Amino acid sequence: MKRFLSLSAALIVCSLTFAQNIQLHYDLGRLLHDELSSRTDVTTTVEMFKPDRWGSTYFFVDIDYKGDGVMGAYWEVSREFNLTKNKRFAAHIEYNGGLTSGHAADSYYANRFQHVALLGGAWNWHSADFSKTFSVQAMYRYAFKNGHTGARPFSGFQLTEVWGVNFARGLCTFSGFCDMWYDRGVRGNLIVVSEPQFWFNLGALKGWRGVNLSLGSEVEISNNFVWNERGENDKFYAIPTLAAKWTF
Repeated sequence: MKRFLSLSAALIVCSLTFAQNIQLHYDLGRLLHDELSSRTDVTTTVEMFKPDRWGSTYFFVDIDYKGDGVMGAYWEVSREFNLTKNKRFAAHIEYNGGLTSGHAADSYYANRFQHVALLGGAWNWHSADFSKTFSVQAMYRYAFKNGHTGARPFSGFQLTEVWGVNFARGLCTFSGFCDMWYDRGVRGNLIVVSEPQFWFNLGALKGWRGVNLSLGSEVEISNNFVWNERGENDKFYAIPTLAAKWTF
């Protein structure tokens, strides 16, 4: 699970000094797919987006849990530098990394992911009132050597689209992202991950002003990304969550 409000949803409120939120997701993957029985139950996400005169900084941190404790953590941090006065075009630099643990064949394992650096350009758009946003990023992607697993370094490309729409007078938000990147280790050499979200914003209700709680769902749609119990990551999955979010 990643970008669980997404950069675009943060851009919706970029007229403010900063936007920050914490999310709680209950993952339904184990209930819907027998081969995902070891998938974590709960993920918390913390996001921060902050624009400044030069561009913007964005990061999120995911922490995955099972009933007996934390099972893994993942984070992404990116920085954009404006290239034009209207802030439509920007240079984009990003880092991704994390670790995971689990249980298989009567033993526990731990693994750190290949850390990844990305460099490229971005095109950002928003409506006059920031109720609609869209961003596309085209980047060179480099995965470093992993001394723990023996994974070799490799390079390729990544294309990312991010969107956000506020509607019904701010009562509802539809946001999300789609990543596609080259990976020589999967069938077809492409991994695709998209995580659309729908939020019902309670603070937009009459008499609820100042209650910054949102309820909703996220669906992780992926191909060649999720590992199952058989050690395969060449499947298509659509995995929903039940979610809550508090925006500070």
